[in-house]
Amino acid sequence: MIGKNEWERVNGHKGKVLWFTGLPGSGKSTLAAETERELFQRGIRCVVLDGDQLRSGINSDLGFTDEARRENLRRAAEIASLFLHIGFVVLVSMISPSAEDRSKIRQQFLSEEYMEVYVKCSLKMCEQRDPKGLYRKARSGLIKQFTGIDSLYEPPLEAELTLDTEYKPLEYCVQVLMDSILQGNEL
Repeated sequence: MIGKNEWERVNGHKGKVLWFTGLPGSGKSTLAAETERELFQRGIRCVVLDGDQLRSGINSDLGFTDEARRENLRRAAEIASLFLHIGFVVLVSMISPSAEDRSKIRQQFLSEEYMEVYVKCSLKMCEQRDPKGLYRKARSGLIKQFTGIDSLYEPPLEAELTLDTEYKPLEYCVQVLMDSILQGNEL
């Protein structure tokens, strides 16, 4: 089997997992997609693993109980690990509401391979944005166990990077991410 270091040498850069966590509507998927575009334009091998995308495919058999959410995150971390092994920068966009679950994910990776990115945005602003109308449905009782409404979200206390999407523009946040990824990423 070809080792991670060999893949990184061929790719011309180191692999890394960036785990985006935040409330629904905070901007995780948008940030991941825009960062992917920037990385791609620079020739950096990368992939986005988006929670909604995974739930419509490989995780379509999972619900939203605490146990199912843990399994959803476990599968995403395993997929991220596979891409990391071949030297990709992996942008994982998952609500990841539990500090305990995020800690378990972190333990699967070496510290230099992993960065938790807290996409900070108030519940009020996320509800105003509500791009998919999910908060409205949750408030009316159509969606149960919705994170931020009737299911707890524990903001990270030790994220390597916090991006406040309520007050900072997308371009600024993407540039901060790019700087963090590119810093020391050359071989």
